[in-house]
Amino acid sequence: MALPINPTDEPRVYQQTLLQDGLYDLLENDKLVDCVLKIKDKEFPCHRLVLCACSSYFRAIFLSDLEESKKKEIVLEDVEPGVMGLILKYLYTSKINVTEHNVQDIFAVANMYQIPSIFTVCVSFLQKRLSLSNCLAVFRLGLMLDCPRLAISARNYACERFQLISRDEDFFQLLPSELAAILSNDNLSVETEETVFEALMSWVSRDTEQREKELPGLLDCVRLRLVTEDYLKEAVEKHKLIASNPELREKLQLVRDAHTGKMPDVKKSKSKEGGGAENDGDKEEEGLLPGILNDSLRFGMFVRDLILMVNDTGAVAYDPAGNDCFLASLSTQIPKNHNSLVTRENQIFAAGGLFYDEQNKEDPLCSYFLQYDPVTADWMAMPPVPSPRFLFGLAEAENSIFVVGGRELKDQEQTLDSVLVYDRQSFKWGESDPSPYPVYGHSTVSHNDVVYVLGGKGDNKSCLKKVCAYDAKRFEWKELAPMTTARSLFGAVVHKDKIYVAAGVTDTGLTDSVEVYDIKSNKWSESTVFPQERSSVNLVSLADSLYAVGGFGMMPLEDSDELVPKEMNDIWRYDETQKKWTGILREIQYASGATVLGVRLNTLRLTKM
Repeated sequence: MALPINPTDEPRVYQQTLLQDGLYDLLENDKLVDCVLKIKDKEFPCHRLVLCACSSYFRAIFLSDLEESKKKEIVLEDVEPGVMGLILKYLYTSKINVTEHNVQDIFAVANMYQIPSIFTVCVSFLQKRLSLSNCLAVFRLGLMLDCPRLAISARNYACERFQLISRDEDFFQLLPSELAAILSNDNLSVETEETVFEALMSWVSRDTEQREKELPGLLDCVRLRLVTEDYLKEAVEKHKLIASNPELREKLQLVRDAHTGKMPDVKKSKSKEGGGAENDGDKEEEGLLPGILNDSLRFGMFVRDLILMVNDTGAVAYDPAGNDCFLASLSTQIPKNHNSLVTRENQIFAAGGLFYDEQNKEDPLCSYFLQYDPVTADWMAMPPVPSPRFLFGLAEAENSIFVVGGRELKDQEQTLDSVLVYDRQSFKWGESDPSPYPVYGHSTVSHNDVVYVLGGKGDNKSCLKKVCAYDAKRFEWKELAPMTTARSLFGAVVHKDKIYVAAGVTDTGLTDSVEVYDIKSNKWSESTVFPQERSSVNLVSLADSLYAVGGFGMMPLEDSDELVPKEMNDIWRYDETQKKWTGILREIQYASGATVLGVRLNTLRLTKM
């Protein structure tokens, strides 16, 4: 629905529309046409008045005393006829079809012929379509066309996603000055400065012969005072390109001195104000430390370990260390019956639910597949899960996401052994070898590119002790030592290279048992029981601590001894020294109906609740 026009603007809008329509009518009927733009074998009749009004380039030509200003035919070079046709149509109608394929050509021509209105249209188009795949190219385009607004937007987008874009091929094609503009930025989303140093050295190693000479200047962009002394000694000082360069070794001595509290003497410069005597009006300006001694924290260094609770009304992050809650997302895109996953790179995904995909003619029923974008605090739609299911497992290995087993979201609700695989590089779904047996209500975790499938229920609806693992590097399944207790709908997590399994449903009811799988020895052992028998408890490994969140327990009614299922919204922490579960929060309402993950998020981006 169009916004109403402000009454005070109505006369101007009507006049603009009348004027533009009238000019286009004159053009279409070849009336009062007084110049022709000739481009290759194409001719574009138009009006000098319109060109002068919209372009300072043409205004300079037509209003000059040059012989060219009197010619009716103007020959243009270095421009395609199709692009100029789009631009001329825009000048007369305010309509232009900008696409990802033609925007750079339109942008370049608008810049060449100094048409600010189209320049602004292209800038807005590119800003709205910034992505991981194009942000560095757009950054370079903004610099090339001297457009600070576009260059800064694209640079900031890249800085916020530095750990992803620093692996992209476009990153390794940056010029030294372009790389410096990114590496020196305060908004770089890195948790440690070591990441910045390694990205720089990777860039240099792509063309060492040509780029080694740039290293002294670029190393000033790395805040080496923020790296640990051990890393400085073992990784930086011993790097072959640095150890062999006297100038770089001298720079590193400044950093070593700074670690011991010795800072270099900074000469203060004097600037004169006014034209008086030499000593009158002198003003001392504060000297600057060498760039390599900059110790200001980057934006990404304000990351904290948080328990993220994701449900259909939003996502809330809880900081157990500071007992703070942060709003991560208000999105209602997440389906009620979903599963969620956080990858080793701290990327957060959710899958599940059911919707009808009209574009998929062969199999239109699909499940949602979403990725959380911490920059926008929203969920991005990814290619949907092609085979909808529920009570499935979700895990990652070899840069892919695995959807394992579950039950069909169809009338028969058949138990599945199929495994769907999402390739995070090609953004496509495929299938892997099926699991050794059909299973649902199981838990799925991953460790060192191996996906582990634990417990659940089979075709006969009985709980399983079975454990199997898929080696994503060798493309093979194998069965492992079974659990002590057959269970489904339980919590499982990898914690300190071991798999912890807690509570769940057995064939006789709920259980409070906890057991631990030693991955190296392929053996299970019992652990401290959970304080209450529960199903669907969430286990989270966070900052070397093990947490249990929520789940369902059997509780008596107020006026009766009858036990009924009740959702629990508490948080417990396991003390490994004392072998004891300790309650740290009696109730956190945001855990209701949520899947729970241990994540690292920047709290500067989040709203404290």
